[in-house]
Amino acid sequence: MYRFGFILAAFILLCAPALAQDELNSKGEPVHRSQQNAPVDLKKGEKITRGAELANNVKRVKVEKALSNPTEYADKTVEVEGIIVRSCKTEGCWMEMADKEGGRSVRVTFGDHAFFIPLNAAGMKVKAQGVFKTKILPKDKVDHLINDDGAVFENRNPDGSVTEVSFDATGVVLTKTE
Repeated sequence: MYRFGFILAAFILLCAPALAQDELNSKGEPVHRSQQNAPVDLKKGEKITRGAELANNVKRVKVEKALSNPTEYADKTVEVEGIIVRSCKTEGCWMEMADKEGGRSVRVTFGDHAFFIPLNAAGMKVKAQGVFKTKILPKDKVDHLINDDGAVFENRNPDGSVTEVSFDATGVVLTKTE
């Protein structure tokens, strides 16, 4: 009996550090948890803001229009409005938004994790300000976004990378619709 107790105690001591570690993503980085990305329970019409306050008199553009000619809007601050199609399920560090349900979507990032949105933000109405960017995401980043966060990419390059038009938001306003 003493032997069993000793083995059990040794097992617990060896496993405790592994159990106490923070949750890690597929890149081996700690998952960020905060009040910003905690799920919210909003009433219909209720709003929350993340990031910088939205400015007045910013040119508005439809997501579909910007995606059809991204160079026209590259590095120009614009405002887009629509619905959150999906969002990061791990940290709330990105979302995909479209002008309307079933429309063509764009992945929206928030600087270098400058702010986060609630993990249950999918389905909310969103107004965002920022800039459109075109960049190549390497295969490991694409795999991380798909495997950890549920991202969807229409076309992958032969090497597994993705040429992506994205929107880098400086601020967002989310509104509960139902």
